[in-house]
Amino acid sequence: MNTLTHLFGISPDWLSHTLSHAASALPETTSKLADGTHVARIANGVLWLTPPAERDNPNREALIVSAGVHGNETAPIEVLNGLVSELLAGEWPLACPLLLILGNPPAMVAGQRFLDVNMNRLFNGAHGKPEYADLPEAKRARFLEEVCRAFADEHSDLALSHYDLHTAIRPSKQERFALYPFVPGRSVPRGQCAFLLEADVEALLLQHKTSTVFSSFSASQLGAESFTVELGKVRPFGQNDLQRFNGIQQALQRRFRGAPAPQPQNPEQLTVFEVVHEVLNTGPGFRFHVPDDVSNFTLYPPGTVIWEDGENCYRVGAEPEGIVFPNREVPVGQRVGLMVRAQTKRQAG
Repeated sequence: MNTLTHLFGISPDWLSHTLSHAASALPETTSKLADGTHVARIANGVLWLTPPAERDNPNREALIVSAGVHGNETAPIEVLNGLVSELLAGEWPLACPLLLILGNPPAMVAGQRFLDVNMNRLFNGAHGKPEYADLPEAKRARFLEEVCRAFADEHSDLALSHYDLHTAIRPSKQERFALYPFVPGRSVPRGQCAFLLEADVEALLLQHKTSTVFSSFSASQLGAESFTVELGKVRPFGQNDLQRFNGIQQALQRRFRGAPAPQPQNPEQLTVFEVVHEVLNTGPGFRFHVPDDVSNFTLYPPGTVIWEDGENCYRVGAEPEGIVFPNREVPVGQRVGLMVRAQTKRQAG
């Protein structure tokens, strides 16, 4: 039995297998490639890959790459699936330990962002809240935390990075941007900035507090250099122009192979933004004055009222501020959007 059949049965690839078993509790299955790379299907949509012990890992790193935490954000899922197919076909050797995750298979099948609750608000222990504890997406978030923790423990001697890949539900004036989770006292390594530019990511948003998204979990609890990476616009499976994702595909493949980093195409700067205000739904009187069709990073001039609720009001400060992730259709207490300001230009290299 060849590796593909052993791991995915009659399915032609990892994605097809994941979708066809979205409601299944699959047992762990292991296999080995012809070059000695060990491949374990830990659960549906989760692959743990380990190169042969004698193979050089020049970057001394282990990588976690996830996609599909929101089920309708399909392009990064297709990118990861293509990379897995190349690896299993022996087109290039794996140099570093690698954990690949398709986060929410049932939502992927349904073509929806989530089924019961936004899964990317269930990490850092939020899955244990009483209102979520019995929901399948909360159980999946808890399981993914456990797998990531086991992977980090297994490779504690290596530098750990986590890239959680997404596409946005609305257009963006910065088509590709990354969010860097808040961890007190740290700054973005220059090598990570260079990787983002290599992946055609042109803007970086520095988070201002620990949150319950997947990348914040791996940053704060596993010590990973973690990023949420937004790569374009939401589209259904089969409707993505994957040539628009060549940057992230090639950058990830290069990291997987342990090849040296190229010189960035735009070496002089990465636009860096910082969060200056988090908009929260404060309840029945809450009014959000940003249109539903506005693009991410749309700028508002000083003095513009962004939201009010009868008791409180937020106005843009002395400098223009942009809106990111505006979404008024969230429960009370959850984030409606982020107000951001361009901070500086960061040299990559």
